[in-house]
Amino acid sequence: MAFKRTVRAMGATALTGALILTTAPAASADQTRRDQWALVTLQAESSWKISKGKGVTVAVIDDGVNAGHTDLQGNVLKGYDFVDGGSVAPNPGDDHGTAMASIIAAHGHGANGGVIGLAPEAKILPIRDFNADGPGLPASIRYAVDHGASIINVSQCFGSSSAETLGEVSSAVEYALSRDVLVVGGSGNDGNSQKCYPAASPGALAVGAVTSDGTIWEDSNFGSHVALVAPGTRIVSAAGSGNDYRMGTGTSDSSAYVSAAAALLRAKFPDLTAGQIANRLVKTAALPASAKGLSLPDEKYGYGSIRPLAALTEDIPAGSKYGPLKAPASESQNPSSAPSAGNSDADYAAETEKADQKQMLFFVVLGVIALAVIGLIVLLIVKRSRRNKNNNGGPGGPAGYPQYGQQPFPPQQNPYQQQGAPQQPNPYQQQSTPPHGQWPPQQ
Repeated sequence: MAFKRTVRAMGATALTGALILTTAPAASADQTRRDQWALVTLQAESSWKISKGKGVTVAVIDDGVNAGHTDLQGNVLKGYDFVDGGSVAPNPGDDHGTAMASIIAAHGHGANGGVIGLAPEAKILPIRDFNADGPGLPASIRYAVDHGASIINVSQCFGSSSAETLGEVSSAVEYALSRDVLVVGGSGNDGNSQKCYPAASPGALAVGAVTSDGTIWEDSNFGSHVALVAPGTRIVSAAGSGNDYRMGTGTSDSSAYVSAAAALLRAKFPDLTAGQIANRLVKTAALPASAKGLSLPDEKYGYGSIRPLAALTEDIPAGSKYGPLKAPASESQNPSSAPSAGNSDADYAAETEKADQKQMLFFVVLGVIALAVIGLIVLLIVKRSRRNKNNNGGPGGPAGYPQYGQQPFPPQQNPYQQQGAPQQPNPYQQQSTPPHGQWPPQQ
């Protein structure tokens, strides 16, 4: 109850409630599909050849979901209404939850019609608990964990000076992570370093927003807790009533895209933990050219912008159980139960650097061994050639062997010799795998 009372008391502050999207007049179904620039940027078409999020449940804690929208029909589960115990359908004028659900798992209603989410075969578990109208975020998070969600999207942002309140939220996030459920939250829309929760809670994945050129959105909150960024401006999505559409901007949208990317990964790699899923997103994230040289994690970009296709296809070691996420307090206090749990950004960065060094050393050793084997084979061939010449009367030996003074065999090529890396394709060109570390290309 403390959490609920605090939120109500802060009802007029900038940090309370949802990360509200701006609205735009409804557009035609065909136009909405063409306006979904983020799907092109995120290489959705190529990603869908590998995973569409089938079998993954994403909880959306928000103001309700319009399950009857033509682009969401069949992808929305029963859910629960914490506000008044009724339907999870939103009240008139409430579009936010439906918009987030469609960014994650809308399937469209034709080849060119409607909106389609980044994980169109995932299921949405709608939980209606918005702003101060429900029992509080901790209860909703625990409900999502206990009812089959493996990812929880919280495109809401709360601020509080109460240690008790923040403790309740952090305890719920810890509960989720300890049960292998990833909590994703928006960093906030105030363009400052004020922390929003649950994004800033230990164990959650905090997400900022970038524009279509990959640079940080000016109103995206920042801080040491920000882990990733994703598209968050002029995002087309489904509306809360009828079959309408809307356009919005905010870290709400970017967090929904990260939740969807996590759903793609959980479907593709069902044996990975929530932290290891976050690890794949972090290890394949990239920065725009204008942000090159930043020390990671950066307070605005975190580790960079998500690249779902790279996260699905690149060879990324699984890593520790919690990856870049803060380990639950119960385990971080017991090192034997959670080795290398990633208790701080510095620890994770050091662990990442050490893993990269080990991988480089492995390839160097492999190359040396391969060269030694090739050299030994060449030496044996040369010795055998000379022995055969001697056994067959020297220079006048059988056909097929060189005469005295000629090279016995052509020199062997080194299969591990660097041939020069081909120029990498544009990381935002559809149907291609962009180079690691660049988001988006320079024009």
